[in-house]
Amino acid sequence: MANGLASRPELDRDRFVPRAGLVRGWVDLYLTMFRVAILNNIQYRVANYFYMIGMIAEPVIYLVVWSTIARQEGGEVGGLTPGQLAAYYIVWTLVRQMNIVFTVYGWDERIREGELSAMLLQPLFPIHRDIAFLAGWKLVTIVMWLPIAAVLTLIFSPALDVRPIDVAVFAVAIWGAYLVRTMLYWILGMASFWTTRGGPIFQLMFTAELLLSGRLVPLSLLPDWAQRLADVLPFKWTFGYPIDALIGQLPTGELVGGLAMQLLWIVVGVIGVRVVWRVAIRRYSAVNG
Repeated sequence: MANGLASRPELDRDRFVPRAGLVRGWVDLYLTMFRVAILNNIQYRVANYFYMIGMIAEPVIYLVVWSTIARQEGGEVGGLTPGQLAAYYIVWTLVRQMNIVFTVYGWDERIREGELSAMLLQPLFPIHRDIAFLAGWKLVTIVMWLPIAAVLTLIFSPALDVRPIDVAVFAVAIWGAYLVRTMLYWILGMASFWTTRGGPIFQLMFTAELLLSGRLVPLSLLPDWAQRLADVLPFKWTFGYPIDALIGQLPTGELVGGLAMQLLWIVVGVIGVRVVWRVAIRRYSAVNG
């Protein structure tokens, strides 16, 4: 079936960017998916809350550990006070929610259960479905995150000094981070076309991200060589940069430069997705044809 689809150009299932004449239809499609995702997740808001609370355990542990170290070191560690660390990890909880994307484990199931074959029957590049549906879910989680952030603020007393430009850049950067991470994990997930054990590959990527993104520890606490390495890899732009954009009092040049780096990695990711997809889908068609 998939092999036959490859010869039907009207489906355009390998197109990442829609034709100009179809932009209105694509906008309507995205808005429809947003609404479906929002309604779906409002219905399961209790489950979503438990899921979010479970994810908060990770940053709270980091926060308690580093705050304790800061107090033992005389009130700060790496130039960060307990209040600044609290601000970092509270914002971290929102950035983490925004960074949830479709992973390699979903790809394994999507291929194994035949879901991908059904998706190929639709005139839509599959990544659009993932981007749109998860983006709609994030609109719900942002609202649900607010009371959690309020409780964390009361408990840990973060030190915040936020400028309007910080808020504006952060509002863009969290979506940029989502798109950068989506492209990275889509490319990684397509390894499932060649192997049924994509988990180890995912864990390797996850480890690199954990260490060099600002997820485990603020990047300013890393050695200089690690900070320089983080600057040229995509991981920083999905975690550390959005957080620092809001609370780090970055100069305007660094704020704008960070957005430019996110755009660069999004473009690189789009190209990577298209190149890998064209090779992967031929293999899928050959195996299932």
